[in-house]
Amino acid sequence: MGQIVIEHLSKLFPGLAGEQIRAVDDLNLTVEAGELVTLVGPSGCGKTTTLRLISGLEEPSSGTVKIAGMLMNGVPAKDRDIAMVYQKPALFPHLTARENIAFGLTLRNCPRAELERRVGEAAEMLELRDCLDRRPSDLSGGQCQRVALGRAMVRRPKVFLFDEPLANLDPQIRIQLRAEIVRLQKRLEATVLYVTHDQAEAMALGNRIAVMNRGTIQQLATRRELHQLPSNLFIARFVNWPPLNFFECTLSLQAEQLKFEETGELNRAEPLKMSCPPEVCLTMKNYVGKKVIVGIRPGDIHYLADSDAKSVEGVIEGNIEMVEPVGEELYLHARRAGGVVILRGPPQLDFKINQAIRARVDMGNALFFAPDTGKAI
Repeated sequence: MGQIVIEHLSKLFPGLAGEQIRAVDDLNLTVEAGELVTLVGPSGCGKTTTLRLISGLEEPSSGTVKIAGMLMNGVPAKDRDIAMVYQKPALFPHLTARENIAFGLTLRNCPRAELERRVGEAAEMLELRDCLDRRPSDLSGGQCQRVALGRAMVRRPKVFLFDEPLANLDPQIRIQLRAEIVRLQKRLEATVLYVTHDQAEAMALGNRIAVMNRGTIQQLATRRELHQLPSNLFIARFVNWPPLNFFECTLSLQAEQLKFEETGELNRAEPLKMSCPPEVCLTMKNYVGKKVIVGIRPGDIHYLADSDAKSVEGVIEGNIEMVEPVGEELYLHARRAGGVVILRGPPQLDFKINQAIRARVDMGNALFFAPDTGKAI
């Protein structure tokens, strides 16, 4: 299997008014041999264009693509030894599943015995043995996507490129096929670059996750690093689910203690006030008198029952706008003067819409960002 190395890759398209649109902008990315990297980002950020540049379906405006140490610039797509799996299976409707899986090998005049052996192995791994003689019209959506995976697998290419292959499937089938893709990748020791706009899918699949926005890689990291140490405000907003709560605050020094106080017209009546965690006070001293964006996870905003003692600092009051069950957990969307705050509520309680609630903010795991650059502090 081959390592993918992308250096300073850019792709410009002409706009309607004659301007240059940068679909990919000075992108750098390395996918190690045998690694599964997910490329995630919002629609229009350049994910699919990046795959097309790697595969040779598009020519770069500048930069280089290397696969297994070989420069691919100018090499035709058919000679790059890459297999792609798309959002739509794109199966031949008049061919059986067996014939669809074997199609690429048939074009390459693969010996019959070897062809049958590879198709049989793929069918076994993908649980398609009972479906090989059916045509696509007789297969479910999940089975059709398995056939597309099998068609790529039997090629045994240096690199697999996946372009949102599960986007059109039902949620349960998607979860099942995610697990199958991970299992197959490990068994084949395949090099995989997997594109998706689904944050949960990216986190579930990738050894590392590359977060893309506006044609560039914002951060390449493990799921744990992305969750705990996002490099900027965009990543903190995009990869976390449930979403983080963000508060624009001013940092001040009061009685030798660093304090955050929420700013903004909507929060003048009851601004949120919070003490700076001791472990970050040394860093945050440089921001005294400046605005800071504080990110708080819903799990760090704790519901206060009526019996809890009242507290002035770090307390939020609001009215429930939505109750959202997520598995065994319960998240409350509460409307307050400064907007909507999401917090984790006790699942054993029965919350009502418009119910008034109070909650306390725990600053222990807070994230801090500079509002002018969006970079993490």
